[in-house]
Amino acid sequence: MNGSAPLAAASKLGDLLAQLPLNQPDQWFDVGRTAQGLANDLRSKNVEQQTALGQTLLPQTLTSLLKGAVSDSHNPACKPAVFELLRVAANLCMDHDGNRSVLLDAGFPQTVVGLLESYAESVKPAQREATAISIPDLKIVKTAVGFLLNASVGYDAVKDRLVALEAAMTILKLSTAIYPLGSWQLYQPPSDDSSSEDVTEAWTLRSTLASWSWRAIEEIRGDEESQPPRLVFGPDALPLLASQLSAFVPPYPEPPTTFSTPASRHTLVQTDFDIYEQVCGLVESLSLDVEDVRLSLARGLTFPDGEHGGVACLSDLLTFVDKGDYPPYWASESLSERSAKEKGFDLGKGALVKAIVEVAGEEKNTDTLWDDSEADKPGGAFVSRMVEWIRTYKNLKGATRDDLIICATLSLGNICRRDAHSLAIVKPPISLAPDLAALLDPDTDIKVKHGVIGLLKHLAQSQGNRAALGEASIIQKLATSQIWSERADMVEIIQAAAVGVAKHMCNSDVDNTFSLVLPAEGSPLHQILELVNRSDSIAIKSEGTRVLVNAVKSMWSTDPKTLDEEKVKKREAATKMIVTEPCVSALARLIGRSKRYPTLINEGVVALSLVSTHPNGGTLVLDSLLNPLPTEAIRTTSQPLSAVSASEGSPVVGPRRALDMLIAVLRDGSPSVPAEVRSNVCALLGHLGRKGVVAENRTTDLQRMKDSTRELVEGLARETETPGNPKVVAAAKRALEAWA
Repeated sequence: MNGSAPLAAASKLGDLLAQLPLNQPDQWFDVGRTAQGLANDLRSKNVEQQTALGQTLLPQTLTSLLKGAVSDSHNPACKPAVFELLRVAANLCMDHDGNRSVLLDAGFPQTVVGLLESYAESVKPAQREATAISIPDLKIVKTAVGFLLNASVGYDAVKDRLVALEAAMTILKLSTAIYPLGSWQLYQPPSDDSSSEDVTEAWTLRSTLASWSWRAIEEIRGDEESQPPRLVFGPDALPLLASQLSAFVPPYPEPPTTFSTPASRHTLVQTDFDIYEQVCGLVESLSLDVEDVRLSLARGLTFPDGEHGGVACLSDLLTFVDKGDYPPYWASESLSERSAKEKGFDLGKGALVKAIVEVAGEEKNTDTLWDDSEADKPGGAFVSRMVEWIRTYKNLKGATRDDLIICATLSLGNICRRDAHSLAIVKPPISLAPDLAALLDPDTDIKVKHGVIGLLKHLAQSQGNRAALGEASIIQKLATSQIWSERADMVEIIQAAAVGVAKHMCNSDVDNTFSLVLPAEGSPLHQILELVNRSDSIAIKSEGTRVLVNAVKSMWSTDPKTLDEEKVKKREAATKMIVTEPCVSALARLIGRSKRYPTLINEGVVALSLVSTHPNGGTLVLDSLLNPLPTEAIRTTSQPLSAVSASEGSPVVGPRRALDMLIAVLRDGSPSVPAEVRSNVCALLGHLGRKGVVAENRTTDLQRMKDSTRELVEGLARETETPGNPKVVAAAKRALEAWA
């Protein structure tokens, strides 16, 4: 190749630019022909030549010529000239940051974006069929996108300018209009004499343009590990993205004759799949990162005309996740290709499920997604669809629609954070508790259990739901689901959520407490305490023991006179199960390990106080306080205890006995230990010292307890030494009176 030819061509383009005002007949033909030769020369990689050309006036010449050609677009020779000028620029900046810089300074990328914007103004977005466009125009748009891709690869200055010009949105609008996914299936041969070669060329151009467009979008957004993606899309991109998914929703049209063979459509099928993956990933990313996108998706479900120009984006996402399926023409692919596509397809659906769950998890969307205006759709279109998915697929063994169950349960769990919505899910007409219970099967996929149990935890927090959840046998179903078994220990977060369900359901509900404690062998409570003993997580240990605390409170606060004969027997049997060494020791260990959590110490103390009122309880409680605590391996956890600050860590060194912890509480007069806790400790110690509470043969041990605490209790009883804590003073005095 003659090394001086490119420089001569660049000089000639400069001369032709100077002659434009003369408006000569063949001026654009000459520009196109000269640019074509230069572009062809630049296809051969020669960094020195690229550098030399970049140091001439060529970048400014290209920009001025492109502007002139665009303004003179009525001239038929302009389009070939535009195409070739774009080729020159694309090749000039290929892998060359210096030329990217000079082209940017000359305003060439900005001019190209303006060119693409003029095309974008003429297309209708979010259409199923490909917009009509000539091959010359296809070449121009494709090459313009190609230039922007070349100019931005690894070069932040161009990327930043393109972000400012909203180039990604322009590219997306054009790409989705020129090549909607699957639009080749709807192609109808024109009535004119277009050859098959022309048709093939046109669709090849469309698919290549689409592929380049998504590469350019990905490059402009950036996704480097060192920095998050640039924000280049907002809610206005949603209709363009959501409409692409309809290509994968049955029924599928019969491929036209032009693409009836696997070979004739192979490239198009691959392009569809590649862009599908990009669309799903982008929708997920936007839903995770952009609040306006989450809000817009929710609003658009009710007001698509005002929000998304008539495209019901969230509804389209739901329809795709529900109905979308592998296209039948994938069957003609090789086994490895088909398997890869099916896996990618499922991953794409998973990304959209995450997006939907994020939309439901946006607190500002809670009232938007909940709608009571339609009697036949309780909760509104979104909620009723989630409920429908759960009901439809709850009994499918080996179900292929676990994705819908996961999406529905996680989404409803997010929406039900408000008490009114939580109650509506459990009460008629929705009455979802039995359907959720049906999903708590030992063989249910662990991801499904995660969603179901997470939703149940939200529902159980509403006191008005606990009876209905009990009637659905939720606690028993949790036990038979084996979520608290040793084989489920690797999913600690789900075990903890299940513990939370039981804890809430037994709070002030004696019937649910019966279900927890009975029968004696293998009861849910027994399973939870076994988990507490196995686990090295402070969250599991403490929250699991709080289930027992709530069971004790519910049992002891229920007046037997208000119960029928059958329930009185159940209460006696359940009480017998609780007033045992394993349960009482578990409460003592809760006190012992909770040095930094006064609230948990208080709960353990209150529960032991109640148990000590049982004829056999006092001695057990005394032993639990005096016996050495077992050494527990406790690790920190990312799951905070619900009663304490998430910033708290686990205690490093625990006391030797639970009594030592109580002594430390009495000694600690700081505000970190509420007066209520110290009062309750005094009450427990005082009650244990009453005559008849502890067996007579344990007098020596009882005296040890008194001797260890008397000086502290006497000090607290002196009102002048504890100003501001009248409750502590009174409790301490009562304890001393009980010991007298």
